[in-house]
Amino acid sequence: MTTAKRDYYEVLDVGREAAAEEVKSAYRKAALRWHPDRNPSDKSQAEEKFREATEAYSVLSDPQKRELYNQYGHAGVSGRAQDSGFTGTIFDEFQDIFGELFQVEDLFGVGGARRGRRSRAQRGGDLRYDMSLSFAEAATGVTTKIKVPRNDACASCKGSGAKAGTRPTVCQQCEGRGQVIYQQGFFSISRTCPICQGTGQFIKERCADCAGRGRILREHPLELRIPAGLENNTRLRVPGEGEAGANGGPHGDLYVMIEVKEHDFFERRGADLLCTIPISVVQASLGAQILVPTLAAEHELKIPEGTQSGTVFRLRGKGLPNPHDGGKGDIHVRVQVETPARLTRDQKRMLQELGATLHTENRPAQRNSTFFEKVKDIFG
Repeated sequence: MTTAKRDYYEVLDVGREAAAEEVKSAYRKAALRWHPDRNPSDKSQAEEKFREATEAYSVLSDPQKRELYNQYGHAGVSGRAQDSGFTGTIFDEFQDIFGELFQVEDLFGVGGARRGRRSRAQRGGDLRYDMSLSFAEAATGVTTKIKVPRNDACASCKGSGAKAGTRPTVCQQCEGRGQVIYQQGFFSISRTCPICQGTGQFIKERCADCAGRGRILREHPLELRIPAGLENNTRLRVPGEGEAGANGGPHGDLYVMIEVKEHDFFERRGADLLCTIPISVVQASLGAQILVPTLAAEHELKIPEGTQSGTVFRLRGKGLPNPHDGGKGDIHVRVQVETPARLTRDQKRMLQELGATLHTENRPAQRNSTFFEKVKDIFG
């Protein structure tokens, strides 16, 4: 019988709005608590708890996986969680989390004696770029060129930080571990090596172009295709366009935050557009053909006889493109009957003659009137 997976937030005992540092801290506590070597009386349960915590952390520590999990639950990250065994990436996870406190080999008791820590490639940092679009640009989509300031691998040393023709050597102070270790009880307390600054390598002759950093800050040109119909505050992910990783590691990702300016006439509701058009008493009473602006061109709308103020008409397929399904939204036109404020003597006389032939009961409108029904259709 398969047991349903627990909620990842429950596993780490954090709230759904927990920040990255809070998630990391919770995982650190759970991993130390449930490590099998610290639970010899019930290793099977401890191992299961440890794997569960590691799987939860591998999802909640990754912004993309966490977003999918928040939207779709376990189904959204099925097959995406990192291997929760005790090898490979899990050692890397612990090396990143406990790097300033514990030596991984001592924590797990792997391999007996301490082994030199080799400098490994690290993924580059993610970047954010804010972009502002006009309403028209967001409606039609746009291709634009931008320049993103980012750290790229130094071309002279190919990211090693060493002078061309030379190579970094193993740091003699820490023997390549990147940390100076002090034994204290159950754990090996460690600190970043002051000689190599934690890299495990020593560069005798530094690259003159990057001063030994291995990376150079520059403006990276990039052409972006913004799809049609994006909403305000949309976040676009551009894989591999973030900063270069250390020691030849892969680039991070670029996240483009889209700000869409408001339209002077239309109000947006997803892919639908709403607007209000004034009409005269005569047009409302006798009916008329009016022109309504759309995103492409003016569209002719028929106003039936006896139209009431607040009546909503729908222009199907005249709204914004829907980037999710490829369809188009509608335009909802609300007509507002305008009462003339200044009348000539003849106009007043004609209205008085008309008023004498009409009878209206001045009572509050029922909630099931045309206006309320139309509004309910749109927003209900």
